[in-house]
Amino acid sequence: MGKTTKTPGKHKASTGKCTGMSGADVLHQMLLDEGVEILFGFPGGTVLPIFDVLYRSPIKFILTRHEQGACHMADGYARSTGRVGVVIATSGPGATNLVTALATANMDSVPLVALTGQVRSTLIGNDAFQEADVTGITRPITKHNFLVKRVEDIGRTVKEAFYIARTGRPGPVVVDIAVDSTVARLQGEPDLTPNLPGYKPTTTGNLRQIKSAASAINAAQRPVLYVGGGVVISGASAELRKLAEKGSIPVATTLLALGTLDERSPLALQMLGMHGSAAANYAVQDCDCLVAVGARFDDRVTGNLAEFAPRAKIIHIDIDPSSISKNVVVDIPVVGDAKDILARMLEHIKSNDRSDWLGKIAQWKKRHPFKYETDGKIKPQEVVARLGALTDHNAIIATGVGQHQMWTAQFYGWRRPRQIITSGGLGTMGFGCPAAIGAQFGNPGATVIDIDGDGSFCMTMVEVITAARYQQPVKFVVLDNEYLGMVRQWQEMFYGRRYSAVSHPCPEFAKIAEGYGACGMKITERSELDDAIRAMLKQPGPVVLHVAVEPEENVYPMVATGKALHEMDLGKLA
Repeated sequence: MGKTTKTPGKHKASTGKCTGMSGADVLHQMLLDEGVEILFGFPGGTVLPIFDVLYRSPIKFILTRHEQGACHMADGYARSTGRVGVVIATSGPGATNLVTALATANMDSVPLVALTGQVRSTLIGNDAFQEADVTGITRPITKHNFLVKRVEDIGRTVKEAFYIARTGRPGPVVVDIAVDSTVARLQGEPDLTPNLPGYKPTTTGNLRQIKSAASAINAAQRPVLYVGGGVVISGASAELRKLAEKGSIPVATTLLALGTLDERSPLALQMLGMHGSAAANYAVQDCDCLVAVGARFDDRVTGNLAEFAPRAKIIHIDIDPSSISKNVVVDIPVVGDAKDILARMLEHIKSNDRSDWLGKIAQWKKRHPFKYETDGKIKPQEVVARLGALTDHNAIIATGVGQHQMWTAQFYGWRRPRQIITSGGLGTMGFGCPAAIGAQFGNPGATVIDIDGDGSFCMTMVEVITAARYQQPVKFVVLDNEYLGMVRQWQEMFYGRRYSAVSHPCPEFAKIAEGYGACGMKITERSELDDAIRAMLKQPGPVVLHVAVEPEENVYPMVATGKALHEMDLGKLA
Protein backbone atom coordinates (compact mmCIF):
# COMPACT_ATOMS: atom_id res chain seq x y z
CA MET A 1 0.00 0.00 0.00
CA GLY A 2 2.97 2.27 0.29
CA LYS A 3 2.11 3.54 3.74
CA THR A 4 4.31 5.21 6.30
CA THR A 5 4.43 4.89 10.05
CA LYS A 6 6.19 6.21 13.11
CA THR A 7 9.72 5.15 13.88
CA PRO A 8 9.47 1.98 15.97
CA GLY A 9 10.21 2.27 19.63
CA LYS A 10 12.03 -0.26 21.78
CA HIS A 11 9.98 -2.99 23.36
CA LYS A 12 10.10 -3.42 27.10
CA ALA A 13 10.74 -6.88 28.48
CA SER A 14 8.01 -8.54 30.48
CA THR A 15 7.79 -7.20 34.00
CA GLY A 16 6.55 -10.51 35.40
CA LYS A 17 8.35 -13.81 35.94
CA CYS A 18 7.33 -16.47 33.43
CA THR A 19 8.85 -19.59 35.03
CA GLY A 20 6.14 -22.18 35.64
CA MET A 21 3.50 -20.23 33.76
CA SER A 22 1.31 -21.94 31.20
CA GLY A 23 1.56 -20.89 27.59
CA ALA A 24 -1.82 -19.18 27.91
CA ASP A 25 -0.51 -17.21 30.89
CA VAL A 26 2.60 -16.19 28.95
CA LEU A 27 0.43 -15.03 26.04
CA HIS A 28 -1.71 -13.01 28.42
CA GLN A 29 1.36 -11.41 30.00
CA MET A 30 2.67 -10.43 26.56
CA LEU A 31 -0.65 -8.77 25.71
CA LEU A 32 -0.45 -6.78 28.93
CA ASP A 33 3.14 -5.81 28.17
CA GLU A 34 2.03 -4.56 24.73
CA GLY A 35 -0.60 -2.35 26.34
CA VAL A 36 -3.58 -4.26 24.96
CA GLU A 37 -6.76 -3.04 26.62
CA ILE A 38 -9.41 -4.63 24.43
CA LEU A 39 -9.77 -7.89 22.50
CA PHE A 40 -12.41 -8.74 19.90
CA GLY A 41 -13.28 -12.30 19.03
CA PHE A 42 -15.16 -15.55 19.41
CA PRO A 43 -14.21 -18.60 21.54
CA GLY A 44 -13.82 -22.24 20.56
CA GLY A 45 -12.14 -25.45 21.60
CA THR A 46 -8.50 -24.75 20.77
CA VAL A 47 -8.48 -21.34 22.45
CA LEU A 48 -10.27 -22.39 25.65
CA PRO A 49 -7.01 -22.32 27.69
CA ILE A 50 -6.55 -18.70 26.59
CA PHE A 51 -10.14 -17.78 27.45
CA ASP A 52 -9.73 -19.40 30.85
CA VAL A 53 -6.94 -16.89 31.55
CA LEU A 54 -8.99 -14.03 30.09
CA TYR A 55 -11.71 -14.87 32.63
CA ARG A 56 -9.69 -13.02 35.27
CA SER A 57 -7.97 -10.52 32.98
CA PRO A 58 -8.15 -6.71 33.10
CA ILE A 59 -8.23 -6.82 29.29
CA LYS A 60 -11.78 -6.20 28.07
CA PHE A 61 -13.03 -8.97 25.80
CA ILE A 62 -15.76 -8.18 23.26
CA LEU A 63 -17.77 -11.20 22.16
CA THR A 64 -18.95 -10.59 18.62
CA ARG A 65 -21.52 -12.47 16.52
CA HIS A 66 -19.05 -13.59 13.84
CA GLU A 67 -15.28 -13.77 13.54
CA GLN A 68 -15.27 -11.56 10.43
CA GLY A 69 -17.10 -8.92 12.43
CA ALA A 70 -14.55 -9.27 15.23
CA CYS A 71 -11.64 -8.69 12.87
CA HIS A 72 -13.34 -5.69 11.22
CA MET A 73 -13.92 -4.28 14.72
CA ALA A 74 -10.22 -4.67 15.52
CA ASP A 75 -9.52 -2.96 12.20
CA GLY A 76 -11.85 -0.02 12.95
CA TYR A 77 -10.30 0.28 16.40
CA ALA A 78 -6.80 0.38 14.88
CA ARG A 79 -7.61 2.88 12.12
CA SER A 80 -9.34 5.29 14.46
CA THR A 81 -6.78 5.16 17.29
CA GLY A 82 -3.46 4.33 15.62
CA ARG A 83 -2.99 1.44 18.04
CA VAL A 84 -2.67 -2.25 17.15
CA GLY A 85 -6.03 -4.00 16.98
CA VAL A 86 -6.20 -7.54 18.36
CA VAL A 87 -8.62 -10.34 17.45
CA ILE A 88 -8.83 -13.94 18.62
CA ALA A 89 -10.53 -16.93 17.01
CA THR A 90 -10.48 -20.68 17.27
CA SER A 91 -9.05 -23.14 14.76
CA GLY A 92 -10.60 -24.21 11.45
CA PRO A 93 -13.69 -22.18 10.58
CA GLY A 94 -13.00 -19.66 13.32
CA ALA A 95 -9.68 -18.78 11.73
CA THR A 96 -10.88 -18.99 8.12
CA ASN A 97 -13.72 -16.59 8.95
CA LEU A 98 -11.03 -13.96 9.53
CA VAL A 99 -9.70 -14.17 5.98
CA THR A 100 -11.71 -11.37 4.33
CA ALA A 101 -11.05 -8.99 7.20
CA LEU A 102 -7.32 -9.80 7.24
CA ALA A 103 -7.10 -9.14 3.50
CA THR A 104 -8.94 -5.85 4.04
CA ALA A 105 -6.44 -4.76 6.69
CA ASN A 106 -3.49 -5.89 4.61
CA MET A 107 -4.51 -3.87 1.55
CA ASP A 108 -4.97 -0.75 3.67
CA SER A 109 -1.87 -1.19 5.90
CA VAL A 110 -3.75 -1.56 9.18
CA PRO A 111 -1.81 -2.84 12.23
CA LEU A 112 -3.56 -5.97 13.52
CA VAL A 113 -2.53 -9.06 15.45
CA ALA A 114 -4.79 -12.08 14.95
CA LEU A 115 -4.41 -14.86 17.52
CA THR A 116 -5.80 -18.14 16.22
CA GLY A 117 -6.02 -21.51 17.89
CA GLN A 118 -4.63 -24.60 16.20
CA VAL A 119 -5.07 -28.30 16.88
CA ARG A 120 -2.46 -30.13 18.98
CA SER A 121 0.98 -30.03 17.41
CA THR A 122 1.03 -33.83 17.12
CA LEU A 123 -2.17 -33.71 15.02
CA ILE A 124 -1.17 -30.93 12.60
CA GLY A 125 -1.39 -32.30 9.07
CA ASN A 126 -3.67 -35.20 10.00
CA ASP A 127 -7.00 -33.56 9.06
CA ALA A 128 -7.96 -33.34 12.71
CA PHE A 129 -11.32 -31.90 13.75
CA GLN A 130 -11.44 -28.18 12.94
CA GLU A 131 -7.94 -28.19 11.49
CA ALA A 132 -6.99 -25.77 8.71
CA ASP A 133 -3.60 -24.67 7.38
CA VAL A 134 -4.03 -21.15 8.71
CA THR A 135 -0.48 -20.00 7.99
CA GLY A 136 -0.75 -21.30 4.43
CA ILE A 137 -4.15 -19.74 3.89
CA THR A 138 -3.21 -16.33 5.28
CA ARG A 139 0.35 -15.98 3.98
CA PRO A 140 -0.67 -14.05 0.82
CA ILE A 141 -3.03 -11.71 2.69
CA THR A 142 -1.02 -10.77 5.78
CA LYS A 143 2.21 -8.92 6.42
CA HIS A 144 3.56 -11.99 8.23
CA ASN A 145 2.38 -15.04 10.10
CA PHE A 146 3.65 -17.58 12.61
CA LEU A 147 2.85 -21.14 13.64
CA VAL A 148 3.71 -21.74 17.31
CA LYS A 149 4.12 -25.33 18.49
CA ARG A 150 6.19 -24.88 21.66
CA VAL A 151 5.39 -23.02 24.85
CA GLU A 152 8.93 -21.60 24.86
CA ASP A 153 8.20 -19.69 21.63
CA ILE A 154 4.95 -18.00 22.58
CA GLY A 155 6.37 -14.95 24.35
CA ARG A 156 8.98 -14.02 21.74
CA THR A 157 6.60 -14.69 18.85
CA VAL A 158 3.90 -12.41 20.25
CA LYS A 159 6.49 -9.67 20.77
CA GLU A 160 7.65 -10.07 17.18
CA ALA A 161 4.08 -10.05 15.89
CA PHE A 162 3.27 -6.70 17.50
CA TYR A 163 6.59 -5.23 16.35
CA ILE A 164 6.01 -6.30 12.74
CA ALA A 165 2.36 -5.21 12.76
CA ARG A 166 3.03 -1.61 13.77
CA THR A 167 6.41 -0.79 12.20
CA GLY A 168 7.46 0.02 8.64
CA ARG A 169 4.43 -0.30 6.43
CA PRO A 170 1.94 -1.61 9.03
CA GLY A 171 -0.21 -4.66 8.45
CA PRO A 172 -1.92 -7.69 9.96
CA VAL A 173 0.10 -10.51 11.53
CA VAL A 174 -1.34 -13.94 12.36
CA VAL A 175 -0.07 -15.99 15.30
CA ASP A 176 -1.44 -19.52 14.98
CA ILE A 177 -0.94 -21.32 18.30
CA ALA A 178 -1.19 -25.08 18.84
CA VAL A 179 -3.45 -25.76 21.81
CA ASP A 180 -0.96 -28.02 23.59
CA SER A 181 1.55 -25.14 23.73
CA THR A 182 -0.97 -23.01 25.64
CA VAL A 183 -1.48 -25.77 28.22
CA ALA A 184 2.20 -26.69 28.65
CA ARG A 185 4.23 -24.93 31.35
CA LEU A 186 7.50 -23.08 30.99
CA GLN A 187 10.67 -24.43 32.50
CA GLY A 188 12.87 -21.41 33.12
CA GLU A 189 12.61 -17.89 31.71
CA PRO A 190 12.05 -17.51 27.95
CA ASP A 191 13.98 -15.14 25.71
CA LEU A 192 11.46 -12.42 24.87
CA THR A 193 13.73 -10.33 22.64
CA PRO A 194 12.41 -10.07 19.05
CA ASN A 195 14.79 -11.85 16.66
CA LEU A 196 14.12 -10.47 13.20
CA PRO A 197 17.50 -9.99 11.50
CA GLY A 198 15.98 -9.62 8.02
CA TYR A 199 13.38 -7.04 9.01
CA LYS A 200 14.81 -3.52 9.22
CA PRO A 201 12.39 -0.88 7.93
CA THR A 202 13.97 2.32 6.66
CA THR A 203 12.46 5.26 8.51
CA THR A 204 14.92 8.10 7.97
CA GLY A 205 14.84 9.57 4.47
CA ASN A 206 18.05 10.18 2.55
CA LEU A 207 18.96 13.88 2.86
CA ARG A 208 20.25 14.14 -0.70
CA GLN A 209 16.98 12.76 -2.04
CA ILE A 210 14.99 15.08 0.21
CA LYS A 211 16.91 18.10 -1.10
CA SER A 212 16.52 16.92 -4.68
CA ALA A 213 12.75 16.59 -4.20
CA ALA A 214 12.55 20.04 -2.60
CA SER A 215 14.46 21.58 -5.49
CA ALA A 216 12.08 20.04 -7.99
CA ILE A 217 9.09 21.35 -6.05
CA ASN A 218 10.60 24.83 -5.82
CA ALA A 219 11.22 24.88 -9.57
CA ALA A 220 7.69 23.80 -10.44
CA GLN A 221 5.01 26.22 -11.56
CA ARG A 222 2.07 23.83 -11.16
CA PRO A 223 2.85 21.33 -8.36
CA VAL A 224 0.27 19.03 -6.74
CA LEU A 225 0.58 16.99 -3.55
CA TYR A 226 -1.00 13.55 -4.01
CA VAL A 227 -1.52 12.32 -0.46
CA GLY A 228 -2.28 8.75 0.60
CA GLY A 229 -3.17 6.99 3.81
CA GLY A 230 0.49 6.66 4.75
CA VAL A 231 0.45 10.29 5.87
CA VAL A 232 -2.36 9.45 8.29
CA ILE A 233 -0.56 6.36 9.59
CA SER A 234 2.65 8.31 10.08
CA GLY A 235 0.91 11.11 11.97
CA ALA A 236 2.32 13.54 9.42
CA SER A 237 -0.78 15.62 8.70
CA ALA A 238 0.59 18.73 10.44
CA GLU A 239 3.85 18.54 8.49
CA LEU A 240 1.93 18.00 5.26
CA ARG A 241 -0.23 21.07 5.92
CA LYS A 242 2.78 23.24 6.74
CA LEU A 243 4.57 22.18 3.56
CA ALA A 244 1.47 22.80 1.42
CA GLU A 245 0.90 26.24 2.93
CA LYS A 246 4.55 27.32 2.75
CA GLY A 247 4.87 26.30 -0.88
CA SER A 248 1.30 27.21 -1.93
CA ILE A 249 0.81 23.64 -3.18
CA PRO A 250 -2.72 22.25 -3.69
CA VAL A 251 -3.47 18.89 -2.07
CA ALA A 252 -5.40 15.98 -3.57
CA THR A 253 -6.08 13.01 -1.28
CA THR A 254 -6.93 9.37 -1.74
CA LEU A 255 -10.02 7.91 -0.09
CA LEU A 256 -7.97 6.78 2.93
CA ALA A 257 -6.32 10.18 3.34
CA LEU A 258 -9.49 12.27 3.54
CA GLY A 259 -9.16 14.73 6.42
CA THR A 260 -5.38 15.01 6.10
CA LEU A 261 -6.05 18.59 5.07
CA ASP A 262 -9.20 20.33 6.28
CA GLU A 263 -11.39 20.56 3.18
CA ARG A 264 -12.22 24.18 3.98
CA SER A 265 -8.66 25.09 3.01
CA PRO A 266 -8.33 26.81 -0.38
CA LEU A 267 -5.51 24.33 -1.07
CA ALA A 268 -7.82 21.32 -0.67
CA LEU A 269 -8.69 19.57 -3.93
CA GLN A 270 -10.60 16.79 -2.12
CA MET A 271 -10.39 13.21 -3.41
CA LEU A 272 -8.86 12.33 -6.76
CA GLY A 273 -9.42 9.33 -9.00
CA MET A 274 -12.34 7.40 -10.46
CA HIS A 275 -14.96 9.27 -8.41
CA GLY A 276 -12.75 12.16 -7.35
CA SER A 277 -13.40 15.84 -7.77
CA ALA A 278 -13.08 17.38 -11.22
CA ALA A 279 -10.63 19.93 -9.82
CA ALA A 280 -8.37 17.23 -8.37
CA ASN A 281 -8.33 15.19 -11.55
CA TYR A 282 -7.77 18.15 -13.86
CA ALA A 283 -5.01 19.46 -11.59
CA VAL A 284 -3.17 16.13 -11.57
CA GLN A 285 -3.37 15.91 -15.35
CA ASP A 286 -2.10 19.47 -15.80
CA CYS A 287 0.55 19.63 -13.08
CA ASP A 288 4.27 19.81 -13.82
CA CYS A 289 5.34 18.22 -10.51
CA LEU A 290 3.37 15.51 -8.72
CA VAL A 291 4.47 14.77 -5.15
CA ALA A 292 3.07 11.44 -3.96
CA VAL A 293 3.30 10.95 -0.20
CA GLY A 294 2.33 7.63 1.39
CA ALA A 295 0.32 6.56 -1.65
CA ARG A 296 0.71 3.64 -4.04
CA PHE A 297 -0.66 4.85 -7.40
CA ASP A 298 -3.68 2.56 -7.20
CA ASP A 299 -5.56 1.94 -10.45
CA ARG A 300 -8.68 3.65 -9.05
CA VAL A 301 -6.55 6.77 -8.60
CA THR A 302 -4.52 6.79 -11.81
CA GLY A 303 -6.99 5.68 -14.46
CA ASN A 304 -5.11 4.97 -17.71
CA LEU A 305 -1.49 4.71 -16.53
CA ALA A 306 -0.09 5.71 -19.91
CA GLU A 307 -1.86 9.06 -19.67
CA PHE A 308 -1.54 9.70 -15.93
CA ALA A 309 0.01 13.08 -15.02
CA PRO A 310 1.63 13.26 -18.47
CA ARG A 311 3.39 16.61 -17.93
CA ALA A 312 4.70 15.96 -14.44
CA LYS A 313 8.00 15.18 -12.85
CA ILE A 314 7.02 12.60 -10.22
CA ILE A 315 8.34 12.47 -6.65
CA HIS A 316 7.40 9.49 -4.48
CA ILE A 317 7.81 9.52 -0.70
CA ASP A 318 7.10 6.16 0.88
CA ILE A 319 8.29 3.86 3.65
CA ASP A 320 7.78 0.79 1.47
CA PRO A 321 10.60 0.54 -1.09
CA SER A 322 8.67 -2.10 -3.04
CA SER A 323 6.02 0.51 -3.85
CA ILE A 324 8.49 2.84 -5.56
CA SER A 325 8.05 2.69 -9.36
CA LYS A 326 5.77 -0.32 -8.94
CA ASN A 327 2.91 1.13 -10.97
CA VAL A 328 4.31 4.48 -12.15
CA VAL A 329 7.98 5.11 -12.85
CA VAL A 330 9.07 7.99 -10.63
CA ASP A 331 11.81 10.57 -11.10
CA ILE A 332 12.78 11.18 -7.48
CA PRO A 333 12.19 8.44 -4.89
CA VAL A 334 12.51 9.14 -1.18
CA VAL A 335 12.23 6.06 1.03
CA GLY A 336 11.34 6.55 4.68
CA ASP A 337 8.78 7.74 7.19
CA ALA A 338 6.53 10.52 5.90
CA LYS A 339 6.65 12.55 9.12
CA ASP A 340 10.44 12.53 9.18
CA ILE A 341 10.80 13.33 5.47
CA LEU A 342 8.19 16.10 5.31
CA ALA A 343 9.55 17.78 8.44
CA ARG A 344 13.08 17.84 7.00
CA MET A 345 11.90 18.80 3.53
CA LEU A 346 10.00 21.78 4.93
CA GLU A 347 13.33 23.52 5.68
CA HIS A 348 14.19 23.45 1.97
CA ILE A 349 10.82 24.48 0.52
CA LYS A 350 10.61 28.08 -0.66
CA SER A 351 7.56 30.30 -0.32
CA ASN A 352 6.33 30.68 -3.89
CA ASP A 353 3.68 32.83 -5.52
CA ARG A 354 1.55 30.32 -7.36
CA SER A 355 -1.52 32.52 -7.65
CA ASP A 356 -2.01 31.76 -11.36
CA TRP A 357 -2.06 28.02 -10.69
CA LEU A 358 -4.32 28.32 -7.66
CA GLY A 359 -6.60 30.65 -9.62
CA LYS A 360 -6.98 28.07 -12.37
CA ILE A 361 -7.83 25.43 -9.78
CA ALA A 362 -10.35 27.76 -8.14
CA GLN A 363 -12.13 28.06 -11.48
CA TRP A 364 -12.34 24.28 -11.82
CA LYS A 365 -13.76 24.08 -8.31
CA LYS A 366 -16.35 26.74 -9.06
CA ARG A 367 -17.33 25.22 -12.40
CA HIS A 368 -17.56 21.57 -11.31
CA PRO A 369 -18.39 21.24 -7.59
CA PHE A 370 -19.88 18.09 -6.15
CA LYS A 371 -23.64 18.68 -6.33
CA TYR A 372 -27.02 16.97 -6.41
CA GLU A 373 -30.62 17.82 -7.23
CA THR A 374 -33.37 17.89 -4.61
CA ASP A 375 -36.36 16.80 -6.67
CA GLY A 376 -38.22 13.55 -6.14
CA LYS A 377 -37.17 11.17 -3.39
CA ILE A 378 -34.51 11.84 -0.79
CA LYS A 379 -31.11 11.93 -2.48
CA PRO A 380 -28.37 9.86 -0.83
CA GLN A 381 -25.89 12.74 -1.24
CA GLU A 382 -28.34 14.92 0.65
CA VAL A 383 -28.36 12.54 3.61
CA VAL A 384 -24.56 12.60 3.80
CA ALA A 385 -24.42 16.39 3.51
CA ARG A 386 -26.99 16.85 6.26
CA LEU A 387 -25.13 14.38 8.50
CA GLY A 388 -22.03 16.51 7.98
CA ALA A 389 -23.81 19.73 8.81
CA LEU A 390 -25.67 18.37 11.85
CA THR A 391 -22.53 16.79 13.35
CA ASP A 392 -20.46 19.89 12.58
CA HIS A 393 -18.31 17.63 10.37
CA ASN A 394 -16.80 16.24 13.54
CA ALA A 395 -18.00 12.62 13.72
CA ILE A 396 -15.94 9.53 13.01
CA ILE A 397 -17.53 8.04 9.90
CA ALA A 398 -17.34 4.41 8.83
CA THR A 399 -18.75 3.13 5.56
CA GLY A 400 -19.44 -0.04 3.70
CA VAL A 401 -18.50 -0.24 0.02
CA GLY A 402 -20.46 0.95 -2.99
CA GLN A 403 -22.14 4.16 -4.10
CA HIS A 404 -22.76 5.31 -0.53
CA GLN A 405 -19.01 5.10 0.18
CA MET A 406 -18.24 7.48 -2.68
CA TRP A 407 -21.02 9.90 -1.74
CA THR A 408 -19.74 9.90 1.82
CA ALA A 409 -16.24 10.71 0.59
CA GLN A 410 -17.59 13.53 -1.57
CA PHE A 411 -20.16 15.19 0.65
CA TYR A 412 -19.38 14.74 4.36
CA GLY A 413 -16.80 17.54 4.61
CA TRP A 414 -13.63 16.18 6.23
CA ARG A 415 -11.77 18.12 8.88
CA ARG A 416 -9.07 15.88 10.39
CA PRO A 417 -7.18 12.60 9.91
CA ARG A 418 -8.52 9.27 11.22
CA GLN A 419 -12.03 10.55 10.69
CA ILE A 420 -12.96 8.19 7.84
CA ILE A 421 -12.93 4.44 8.47
CA THR A 422 -13.45 2.64 5.17
CA SER A 423 -12.18 -0.25 3.09
CA GLY A 424 -10.04 1.16 0.30
CA GLY A 425 -7.90 -1.39 -1.49
CA LEU A 426 -10.03 -4.52 -1.11
CA GLY A 427 -13.41 -2.80 -1.31
CA THR A 428 -15.02 -5.02 1.31
CA MET A 429 -18.79 -4.85 1.52
CA GLY A 430 -19.98 -5.36 5.09
CA PHE A 431 -17.01 -3.49 6.56
CA GLY A 432 -18.88 -0.45 7.87
CA CYS A 433 -21.09 -1.85 10.62
CA PRO A 434 -18.45 -3.77 12.63
CA ALA A 435 -15.68 -1.24 11.89
CA ALA A 436 -17.82 1.54 13.33
CA ILE A 437 -18.33 -0.49 16.51
CA GLY A 438 -14.58 -1.03 16.80
CA ALA A 439 -13.99 2.69 16.33
CA GLN A 440 -16.53 3.46 19.05
CA PHE A 441 -14.74 1.16 21.49
CA GLY A 442 -11.51 2.98 20.70
CA ASN A 443 -13.11 6.44 21.00
CA PRO A 444 -15.69 6.18 23.76
CA GLY A 445 -16.56 9.87 23.85
CA ALA A 446 -16.87 10.38 20.11
CA THR A 447 -19.88 10.40 17.80
CA VAL A 448 -19.40 7.42 15.50
CA ILE A 449 -21.66 6.88 12.48
CA ASP A 450 -21.75 4.05 9.97
CA ILE A 451 -23.06 5.44 6.68
CA ASP A 452 -24.00 2.26 4.88
CA GLY A 453 -25.78 0.93 1.85
CA ASP A 454 -28.51 -1.66 2.04
CA GLY A 455 -26.27 -4.23 0.29
CA SER A 456 -23.27 -3.77 2.56
CA PHE A 457 -25.32 -3.46 5.74
CA CYS A 458 -27.13 -6.76 5.15
CA MET A 459 -23.82 -8.62 5.11
CA THR A 460 -22.81 -7.87 8.72
CA MET A 461 -25.77 -6.15 10.38
CA VAL A 462 -25.94 -8.93 12.96
CA GLU A 463 -23.14 -7.05 14.76
CA VAL A 464 -25.70 -4.42 15.78
CA ILE A 465 -26.41 -7.01 18.50
CA THR A 466 -22.83 -6.51 19.72
CA ALA A 467 -23.29 -2.74 19.83
CA ALA A 468 -26.53 -3.16 21.77
CA ARG A 469 -25.12 -5.71 24.21
CA TYR A 470 -22.19 -3.46 25.13
CA GLN A 471 -24.27 -0.27 24.85
CA GLN A 472 -22.01 1.34 22.29
CA PRO A 473 -23.83 4.42 20.95
CA VAL A 474 -22.98 3.82 17.28
CA LYS A 475 -25.42 5.28 14.76
CA PHE A 476 -26.09 3.22 11.63
CA VAL A 477 -27.55 5.20 8.73
CA VAL A 478 -28.67 2.84 5.97
CA LEU A 479 -29.22 4.41 2.54
CA ASP A 480 -31.69 1.99 0.94
CA ASN A 481 -32.06 2.38 -2.82
CA GLU A 482 -33.36 -1.19 -3.27
CA TYR A 483 -30.42 -1.99 -5.54
CA LEU A 484 -26.82 -3.10 -5.34
CA GLY A 485 -26.21 0.45 -6.42
CA MET A 486 -22.70 0.55 -7.84
CA VAL A 487 -23.23 -2.65 -9.81
CA ARG A 488 -26.50 -1.24 -11.13
CA GLN A 489 -24.75 1.98 -12.16
CA TRP A 490 -22.14 0.04 -14.16
CA GLN A 491 -24.88 -2.03 -15.78
CA GLU A 492 -26.68 1.19 -16.71
CA MET A 493 -23.57 2.86 -18.14
CA PHE A 494 -21.77 -0.07 -19.78
CA TYR A 495 -24.25 -2.94 -20.18
CA GLY A 496 -27.25 -1.30 -21.82
CA ARG A 497 -29.30 -1.13 -18.58
CA ARG A 498 -29.50 -4.92 -18.42
CA TYR A 499 -30.01 -5.08 -14.65
CA SER A 500 -28.85 -8.56 -13.82
CA ALA A 501 -29.04 -9.72 -10.18
CA VAL A 502 -28.99 -6.22 -8.68
CA SER A 503 -32.55 -5.75 -7.45
CA HIS A 504 -32.14 -5.82 -3.67
CA PRO A 505 -35.42 -5.52 -1.77
CA CYS A 506 -34.67 -5.23 1.92
CA PRO A 507 -36.39 -6.06 5.18
CA GLU A 508 -37.55 -3.40 7.61
CA PHE A 509 -34.22 -2.52 9.17
CA ALA A 510 -35.84 -0.48 11.94
CA LYS A 511 -37.84 -3.47 13.11
CA ILE A 512 -34.78 -5.71 12.97
CA ALA A 513 -32.86 -3.13 15.00
CA GLU A 514 -35.53 -3.24 17.70
CA GLY A 515 -35.23 -7.02 17.77
CA TYR A 516 -31.48 -6.69 18.14
CA GLY A 517 -31.89 -4.42 21.17
CA ALA A 518 -31.19 -1.12 19.38
CA CYS A 519 -33.41 1.81 18.49
CA GLY A 520 -34.92 1.60 15.01
CA MET A 521 -36.16 4.50 12.85
CA LYS A 522 -37.29 4.81 9.24
CA ILE A 523 -37.99 7.80 7.02
CA THR A 524 -39.20 8.14 3.44
CA GLU A 525 -39.74 11.92 3.04
CA ARG A 526 -37.24 14.76 2.75
CA SER A 527 -39.15 16.78 5.32
CA GLU A 528 -38.35 14.13 7.95
CA LEU A 529 -34.59 14.04 7.37
CA ASP A 530 -33.16 16.69 9.71
CA ASP A 531 -35.48 15.84 12.59
CA ALA A 532 -34.64 12.15 12.23
CA ILE A 533 -30.89 12.83 12.29
CA ARG A 534 -31.23 15.06 15.36
CA ALA A 535 -33.35 12.45 17.14
CA MET A 536 -30.86 9.72 16.24
CA LEU A 537 -27.92 11.71 17.58
CA LYS A 538 -29.72 12.33 20.88
CA GLN A 539 -30.26 8.63 21.56
CA PRO A 540 -27.81 7.32 24.18
CA GLY A 541 -27.50 3.86 22.64
CA PRO A 542 -27.16 2.36 19.16
CA VAL A 543 -29.63 3.46 16.49
CA VAL A 544 -30.42 2.15 13.01
CA LEU A 545 -31.86 4.88 10.78
CA HIS A 546 -33.35 3.39 7.62
CA VAL A 547 -33.57 6.01 4.86
CA ALA A 548 -35.44 5.28 1.62
CA VAL A 549 -33.50 7.11 -1.11
CA GLU A 550 -33.67 7.68 -4.87
CA PRO A 551 -33.25 4.21 -6.47
CA GLU A 552 -31.33 5.14 -9.63
CA GLU A 553 -29.06 7.96 -8.50
CA ASN A 554 -25.53 7.72 -9.92
CA VAL A 555 -22.10 8.68 -8.61
CA TYR A 556 -20.32 11.40 -10.59
CA PRO A 557 -17.64 12.12 -11.68
CA MET A 558 -16.98 8.71 -13.22
CA VAL A 559 -13.73 7.73 -14.90
CA ALA A 560 -14.47 4.60 -16.91
CA THR A 561 -11.98 1.74 -17.05
CA GLY A 562 -9.26 2.51 -19.57
CA LYS A 563 -9.94 6.25 -19.58
CA ALA A 564 -7.60 8.97 -18.35
CA LEU A 565 -8.53 11.18 -15.41
CA HIS A 566 -9.34 14.16 -17.62
CA GLU A 567 -11.78 11.99 -19.62
CA MET A 568 -14.18 11.65 -16.69
CA ASP A 569 -17.93 11.63 -17.19
CA LEU A 570 -19.15 14.60 -15.17
CA GLY A 571 -22.83 13.69 -15.48
CA LYS A 572 -24.87 16.23 -13.52
CA LEU A 573 -21.67 18.07 -12.55
CA ALA A 574 -21.04 19.22 -16.12
